[in-house]
Amino acid sequence: MPKLKTSRGAAKRFKVSAKGKVRRAKAFRRHQLSAKTRKQKRHLRHPGSVDATNAKAIRKLIPYM
Repeated sequence: MPKLKTSRGAAKRFKVSAKGKVRRAKAFRRHQLSAKTRKQKRHLRHPGSVDATNAKAIRKLIPYM
């Protein structure tokens, strides 16, 4: 079977954790940060996990990660 190509866009957006979960960056952190509270911005720093319904599709895009 031939090697699979990794989707470069997905590789930049998602990482796989040590336990095998697909991790993602959180949204709403680009601009208008002065309107958000310190607590909101602090929580946005930490990565979120991808929902199980989407994780299977993303795994196909990043087969070697």
